[in-house]
Amino acid sequence: MKPDFSTLTRDNIVAFLADIFERRGGEEYLGEPVTMAEHMLQGATIAEQNGMPEDIIVAALLHDIGHFTSEFGTFTMEDTEDRHHEDAGAEVLAPFFPSVVTDCVKYHVAAKRYLCATRPDYFKRLSEASIHSLNLQGGPMSAEEVAEFEKNPNLEKIIQVRYLDEAGKRADMETPGFRHFAPMVQRIVDAHMGAV
Repeated sequence: MKPDFSTLTRDNIVAFLADIFERRGGEEYLGEPVTMAEHMLQGATIAEQNGMPEDIIVAALLHDIGHFTSEFGTFTMEDTEDRHHEDAGAEVLAPFFPSVVTDCVKYHVAAKRYLCATRPDYFKRLSEASIHSLNLQGGPMSAEEVAEFEKNPNLEKIIQVRYLDEAGKRADMETPGFRHFAPMVQRIVDAHMGAV
C-alpha cells in the first residue's frame, strides 16, 4: 500500500524525517558496512566538513530517504528489480524543498549511471552492492541519455551528492546525529516555503 503523506506540513516535515532516522535508520544498507542512517549522515558530514553549501549537505543527508518512504521498502542484495527509491524520496520532499535538493535526491541514481558512462575511473569506486544496483537500474547511460541528463540545471550539485553517496560507506566514521542537521534542514524548508 502506498504511504499517505498528506498530513505533512512545513512545521512537521523535519520532525517526520527525524523520526524516520530514529525508527528505521538502523536498518542494513544494501550489504554495506554501515546502516542506512550512518550512510546518509556520513555523506552530510563529509559535505559539511568540506564547507559545501547547505543545500548540498541537506541533499546528501536525505538522498536515500526514499528507501523508507517507498511502498516497496529497502533494497536488498537479493533484489532482481529496481525499487525506484529515488522517485519515492523526491516525491515526499518536493512540496517542502527547492528543486536543487529534490533533483539531487531524484537523480542520484541516474548520476551513478552518468558517471559510469562518462568517467571510466568512477566505476572503480563502486562497492559490490552499488554495482548490483547499477545493473538493476539500467547500467551506464547511453550517449543519448548522457546528452539529456547534461541538460539538468542542477547537474553539478547532483554529481556532488553522488560522490558523497559513494564516500558515505565507512565502517569507522563518527558523525553527529540527525538532530545536528535538523536546524539546517528547517532553514532550507523555510527559505523555500517562504518563496512559494
